[in-house]
Amino acid sequence: MADALPPPKRGSLRSTWARCRKARPQLILSRRPRRRLRLLRWGGRRLLRRRLLQAQAAGADWRQGCGPASRSAAAPRPKTAVSIPVPQPAPSPTPSRASSPTSDEDAAPSGPAKLAIPPLRPAGAGRALLLLPREQVFTFSGTCRVTCLYGQVQVFGFTIGLGQPSQDVFSTYTHSRLALSAVHYSAPEKSKKEMKREARALLRAHLNRDDRSWVMKNLSPLCSVVLLETLKSSAVRFITSHPGLSYVFEQERTTFQINAEYFAMRSVGIKKERKKNGLQLTESVLSALEELVSVACEEADGCPIILVCGAQDVGKSTFNRYLINQLLNSISCVDYLECDLGQTEFTPPGCISLLNITEPLLGPPFTHQRTPQKMVYFGRSTCKDNYENYIEIIKYVFNSYKRESPLIINTMGWVTDQGLLLLVDLIRLLCPSHVVQFSSSRSRFMPKLTPSYVDDMDGLYTKSKAKVRDRGFCLPEFADSLEFGDEEKESPAAFSGHKLMCVQSDFAFRKTPRNRESHNRVLRDLALLGYLGQLHPPAPKPLHPLHSLTPYQVPFSAVALRVIHSDVAPTHVLYAVNASWVGLCKILDEVGGYTEGPVLLTQTPICDCLGFGICRGIDMEKRLYHILTPVPPEDLRNVNCLLVGAISIPQCVLKSQLGFEGTIPYVTTDYDIKLPGATGKIGAREAEETYVKRQHPKARFHRKAH
Repeated sequence: MADALPPPKRGSLRSTWARCRKARPQLILSRRPRRRLRLLRWGGRRLLRRRLLQAQAAGADWRQGCGPASRSAAAPRPKTAVSIPVPQPAPSPTPSRASSPTSDEDAAPSGPAKLAIPPLRPAGAGRALLLLPREQVFTFSGTCRVTCLYGQVQVFGFTIGLGQPSQDVFSTYTHSRLALSAVHYSAPEKSKKEMKREARALLRAHLNRDDRSWVMKNLSPLCSVVLLETLKSSAVRFITSHPGLSYVFEQERTTFQINAEYFAMRSVGIKKERKKNGLQLTESVLSALEELVSVACEEADGCPIILVCGAQDVGKSTFNRYLINQLLNSISCVDYLECDLGQTEFTPPGCISLLNITEPLLGPPFTHQRTPQKMVYFGRSTCKDNYENYIEIIKYVFNSYKRESPLIINTMGWVTDQGLLLLVDLIRLLCPSHVVQFSSSRSRFMPKLTPSYVDDMDGLYTKSKAKVRDRGFCLPEFADSLEFGDEEKESPAAFSGHKLMCVQSDFAFRKTPRNRESHNRVLRDLALLGYLGQLHPPAPKPLHPLHSLTPYQVPFSAVALRVIHSDVAPTHVLYAVNASWVGLCKILDEVGGYTEGPVLLTQTPICDCLGFGICRGIDMEKRLYHILTPVPPEDLRNVNCLLVGAISIPQCVLKSQLGFEGTIPYVTTDYDIKLPGATGKIGAREAEETYVKRQHPKARFHRKAH
């Protein structure tokens, strides 16, 4: 027998055959394929997996089998992996080798059967049932719609209970994988018979008879039943339609456990992941979350203002999402102030915004692009060389905060030199009640931002408390410009004490100083693609290329133009606007009076941004801009200004224009970078390696008839 053979000696690194041997109940290999498997590379393993899938489709049963036969009694050795089905008694619900076994109280009378943790069963096309015992975790990658049919489960800090609406979950490879975990819930004292009768009644509306019988057979006390369904999101479909971006949600890899659970997850669109690939929170993070949630739920403390700061790649954004989800378990809404220009959470990059969040965040930023309550387009992914305008915009946006719900403030990861002084200015300006400071062994040293340190430290535009006391003034440039109520003006707006919460982060990330900029650029492009995904109708309607969508026609005289990131000659403005990412803004001044050419602004205004779009082309004969945008028509009536910044359209949008033959519009490789203005530090757009936009004032996209 195979089980009588002595186990192979393991070296320092686990061999490929050792991993296959763990899956022996599902996969039987002869000795020759076993030797070949050690030498197979990724391509060969992928071919082997394809052959196994073909054998599975032909009717082979991988759940039954035995060990390899002896060499003398073996038939002619096959060239590929072949399963040897052997007649066995009726199979009991035996788990796969990779899952941890556990006993179930509702098993067959012969004894407690070993159940896979967590067991998963197909429930129709694109549906799967997940049974989660108490305190068990199911880590996965991919996208799915989660519905809790019985009990309670938690994903990324948000609790989904019985009767709550389904939630769309996005577990991507660009961030830590998400996990479904069964949480303890209070249940009245009921007998097992009453519990099953209640569960059967709740499941009748969602499952057929066979699925209900399977659940009733395996259901245990305080167990949660989850329905996983295929998620068809227009944003996800649009992102994955571009070459090279399908890896974000799904990655092809070799698997040696091909069973019913594998096919059930594949039909939904998810893959099981190791627990170590999921989100790991340290004790200090959990302690800070618990304290902040309790403070926000207490009526005596009112609405706390929580400022989160720290170096790059220490987990600030992940902490903010988790905290928002935790707060939404107890309160109805949370306000969020975005001050990080490079890695925005709800908008395309280059924005400072204020949002009111009422729904959980169960994915990375590019999966939940939303319309802010107040937004200003800064036009760059960094505020270097323009600090004063950055501060003024934050003051303008912060004035819209109504102090009716807790506020979470996200800050930049630039905490050295002038970035630290700018952070001190923000603390004095926004007067947070709690400052959560992240630190990590991989990040640079950052002084603790205690109230005494902030009081004694000179900021970029503010002075320390000692100097303010000596000079006899109290920050008139900040305090007088904030529009507070009468009772709020009586309290000092500056230097109000805050509670510092130091959090030690241990997030695992792949960024290094070498690839950080390229990785951040990919995330910014994904945010832009997620925003453009709103242009497409929901599934099952098909996707259409951007050049086939009908744009809005905007007369020259109806809007004003301004290039934010650089000084452009008036004769070249249309070259800069064409095929560019533009902010659709509203200014207070009247626009009009010019009929021949475009209306140009001499200064960059601080004004509301209602959304974004692509200037798909310019018609010089009819004096029209062709704007492609998902902003609804009722909001477009208020747009009278177009702002062009340093945020560029993703290259994949320009290079992946389907339906064109020959030269792709707006893309060329014949470009002389030695021309004046082709490259430069001042006002330079994000670096592009080979393909550069061909600027031309005539429309290059072809408009299809509808």
